[in-house]
Amino acid sequence: MNAISRQRHADTATLPVGSDSSGTPFSLTANLLRFFSHVHYENLAAGLSGGVISTMVLHPLDLVKIRFAVSDGLTMRPQYDGMVHCMKSIWQLEGIRGLYQGVTPNIWGAGASWGLYFLFYNAIKAYTQESRQTELSAVEHLVSAAEAGILTLCLTNPVWVTKTRLVLQYNADPSSKQYKGMLDALVKIYRHEGIPGLYRGFVPGLVGTSHAALQFMTYEGLKRDCNKYKKMPSEALLTPLEYIAMAAISKIFAVAATYPYQVVRARLQDQHNSYNGIADVIMRTWRNEGFEGFYKGMVPNLVRVIPACCITFLVYENVSRLLLGQYQ
Repeated sequence: MNAISRQRHADTATLPVGSDSSGTPFSLTANLLRFFSHVHYENLAAGLSGGVISTMVLHPLDLVKIRFAVSDGLTMRPQYDGMVHCMKSIWQLEGIRGLYQGVTPNIWGAGASWGLYFLFYNAIKAYTQESRQTELSAVEHLVSAAEAGILTLCLTNPVWVTKTRLVLQYNADPSSKQYKGMLDALVKIYRHEGIPGLYRGFVPGLVGTSHAALQFMTYEGLKRDCNKYKKMPSEALLTPLEYIAMAAISKIFAVAATYPYQVVRARLQDQHNSYNGIADVIMRTWRNEGFEGFYKGMVPNLVRVIPACCITFLVYENVSRLLLGQYQ
């Protein structure tokens, strides 16, 4: 492409995808180049740091949440009277190692998910904001977060399937467990179930992108309103307590609105029961357990995700600004 063509390419980058003023299909490549110009790997590193730290601290609560989410009355499952009883039972049976079953894929999954999510979200947000003086609306934040969530899920779903399978191994004897670790689980799932096995729960996971979209829309709105109240720029650095409060509020709102999809997804990924798709999970859960069945494990989930979210967002906001040279 010569200099004149490159200039025309740049000048027509905002035209509809697939054509410029003379009908030449330049715009798709131009739009991709503009998008990638907004990709900052500092956001990936910062999101990964937040996800890994929060997961290492709070994984036992995630394990408890998943065990309650799949608790559908099967006699082979351990029976727990509550969160404390569940954790005590696992501790007595398997020790600290039992409470950290599935931690490896959880660290990989949480680190990769948060890192990729913040990478995609900030790039999409900056691309949408490009050449505009006005701030993004709540709906635009919602759409940006949903798009970032879909991209992230496509890359990380096999890791979440692996994590679910590992935390649902109830036998204390390592030699009798179906999976020996993350890699072994990935290989066995692929060997016996193929690609569809690695993408079990993908459709409810897509529904779950609404969870993150609602959370980010709320979080961004709270940050903007707080800075407006303080008469500061919308992206000004806030105090740690303010970030924690906003992360907690946005997470509670998102969980309350979308939790049932997590139950459906966990049950589809569970190796101890067999469902014929999402509709079968929903009908059997409703028939056997009623409305409450869709909210099993929500309390341990909230106990886990609220501090996890606060840690992740606090680490992300500070590490990203430090890496991007915006820390003042």
